[in-house]
Amino acid sequence: MDFKQIQELVKMVNKSNISELSIEQDKFKITIKQKDNEQPVYTVPAVAPVYQQVPQAVPVAPAAQAAPAADAKPAEAKADNLVTIKSPMIGTFYRSPGPDKPSFVNVGDDVAPGKVVCIIEAMKLFNEIESEVGGKIVKVLVDDASPVEYDQPLFLVEP
Repeated sequence: MDFKQIQELVKMVNKSNISELSIEQDKFKITIKQKDNEQPVYTVPAVAPVYQQVPQAVPVAPAAQAAPAADAKPAEAKADNLVTIKSPMIGTFYRSPGPDKPSFVNVGDDVAPGKVVCIIEAMKLFNEIESEVGGKIVKVLVDDASPVEYDQPLFLVEP
């Protein structure tokens, strides 16, 4: 088999749906494999997290139950000033840099702008997510090694 024939075989395999072609003649053997239909890998730079004020829940109570609603106002007012750190991408949420490593942040920890709060793995890339606000972590909203969606709340921070 000459070079020209091999080129023609390669062209035919590329144009067809054949994934692999093997030919044996006397002491000559050739196998032509087409690449799997791999999806292209796109890398997305880590985007700054989006912060949003947590809306205050306003209970609507009958006039007879106005007193209990008044007792609940301090807790609601406290929730009103919390800032939400949201996921800038789709991926897997990790609280620590490795399985045997401590978490980046825990409830009660102080964070400053630029401090890494978690990692989100997207397409085998580990993206460090940094805080853009200073304050205290009040609540971690996602379990470790859980999938997260774009714009999903991750942490509540009291500025």
